[in-house]
Parts: sequence; structure tokens; C-alpha cells
Amino acid sequence: MMTALMHSIWTVVVFVVFIGIIAWAYSGKRKKDFDEAARLVLDDDDPVQENQKKDNTETESQKNQEKP
Repeated sequence: MMTALMHSIWTVVVFVVFIGIIAWAYSGKRKKDFDEAARLVLDDDDPVQENQKKDNTETESQKNQEKP
């Protein structure tokens, strides 16, 4: 009898924790963090066009430094 009661209490505790985690994950407070995490894969820190501009700028500055 005691074992069945403990299993029932444990089931209720785990269910309440599960519902708490779901509520936390879908709360409005977390939306900004989840949106940011979702964009991480799509965001490119160094796009190709910017790299080319940097390379061109570096090359021009090196040429300017070489000229006396």
C-alpha cells in the first residue's frame, strides 16, 4: 500500500515539474532568447561581400604604404 502511494506522489511531482518546464519554455520572457538562438544558424558573422571589401581595403592600404 505504501509503495503505491509513493509511486502516485512521485508521478504527480514529475508531472508538475514537466508542466513547469513547458510553461517556462513557452513564456513570453523567453521569446527573445529563443528567437536569437533560432537565428544563430542563419546569421553570418562575415559575409562574402564584406570579406571582399576588407581584402580590397587591405590591399589598397598596403599599396599606399609601399609607395614612397
